[in-house]
Amino acid sequence: MARERPDALLFIVDGLTIQHGAEIVDFVTKHRIPSMLDRAYKAGGLMSYGADEAELWRRAALLVDRILKGAKLADLPIEQPTKFELVINLKTAKALTIPSSLLQRADEVIQ
Repeated sequence: MARERPDALLFIVDGLTIQHGAEIVDFVTKHRIPSMLDRAYKAGGLMSYGADEAELWRRAALLVDRILKGAKLADLPIEQPTKFELVINLKTAKALTIPSSLLQRADEVIQ
């Protein structure tokens, strides 16, 4: 991958990427490859884009409340996320010279 030099990488969240997230971030940072991982910005990755985690937990709590009040599981709706967020790590973005237009579209830019 370092030799072929991809334009960017997108990592899907699974057990492997969760287990090796820090190593992945170290690799892409060392080789200056823009990448997107779930909450990668916390480990120094460039950015993440996905469902707002706090909103997911709020929706889950509402469903649990309905179950505890006697709702039948078959009557509960299947829901999909409706709120998404783009978070960019500014330090990594500067190292990779990411366009300022992308930074302006971010929901959150962290130092």
